[in-house]
Amino acid sequence: MRVAICLLELYVPGTTSLKSKRKVIKSLIQRLRNRFNVSVTEVGSQDLWQRSELGLAVVCYNGSGADKIMESIFTYVEKENGVDIISTRVENY
Repeated sequence: MRVAICLLELYVPGTTSLKSKRKVIKSLIQRLRNRFNVSVTEVGSQDLWQRSELGLAVVCYNGSGADKIMESIFTYVEKENGVDIISTRVENY
């Protein structure tokens, strides 16, 4: 069994309040949960209007499967119109 965890730092352009940022981030979190069956939550930068940090966890039977899921998540997030990826940090166990 392999576990991959990721800290995903995002830039949310166009938001003018915490309320509008939360709407974008909550929608993204729900879509990631539904599409990839991963555990994800906002773990940082909760009081900043245009930044967010998401924590993600994937459990898979092998390391390459977990890596493929993480790469698919990054590709999916990059294609989203509402957010830009600033940085990623992935650890495998």
